[in-house]
Amino acid sequence: MKIGMIGYGKAGSAVAAILQQDPRYQLGWIATRSGLPQVVTVGHIEVPVVALDPATFGDWVDTHAVDALVDFSGAASVAVYGAHVKRLGLMLVTAISSYDHLQLDYIRSLGTHARVLCSPNITVGINFLIMAAKLLRDIAPFADVEILEQHFREKPEVSGTARKIAQSLSVDDGKIVSMRLGGIVGHHEVIFGFPHQTVRLIHESIRREAFGTGAAFALSELQNCENGFYSFDDLLMMRVRKHLTGT
Repeated sequence: MKIGMIGYGKAGSAVAAILQQDPRYQLGWIATRSGLPQVVTVGHIEVPVVALDPATFGDWVDTHAVDALVDFSGAASVAVYGAHVKRLGLMLVTAISSYDHLQLDYIRSLGTHARVLCSPNITVGINFLIMAAKLLRDIAPFADVEILEQHFREKPEVSGTARKIAQSLSVDDGKIVSMRLGGIVGHHEVIFGFPHQTVRLIHESIRREAFGTGAAFALSELQNCENGFYSFDDLLMMRVRKHLTGT
């Protein structure tokens, strides 16, 4: 599968390296706001870089065909590439945590024309944590719940992943405690307070390459899906059902 990468910051570069190492995928090009430098070396492979410019990006996609886009840039990028996902039926994996409601509605609409996955945190571990937390919440709805998220000092907003955890557990955002400390990639913890016991579900992102293994998993699973809008939960539940039924 040939991949077009959107964004090449700290997370994007780590994801690109993982995808390039995976024999299932080939990194065709990288799109950034500036388009500079014109070439970057990912692993031992030189990969062209293009500007994410509304005036020229469509022509680039037409002449540099890919099967899927993987977006680790910013919320505004979908306004540039979204029409081409729709027009060409490109598979899309986007891991942006700061979409507003209108942007999310637009991304959902792309699922009519393509296979689309949107997840604010694309690590396999955090999404497994969410699935386990939802199950425990269903078993023990009386338990107290608190969510702790810790990230690097420069991250300004409350973690989109923490908000997603809160939403999935039907608890208010006021139950989220945020900490910003140098050197932390990402830490999420869900604490259940029972009478006479406490349960803590913890996920620690040690390196940003974890996002790359999550993106690789998502691309692999989406290949077996029909056009539609999917969450990471959806893909994990498909795998769980397959495991339970043996099919």
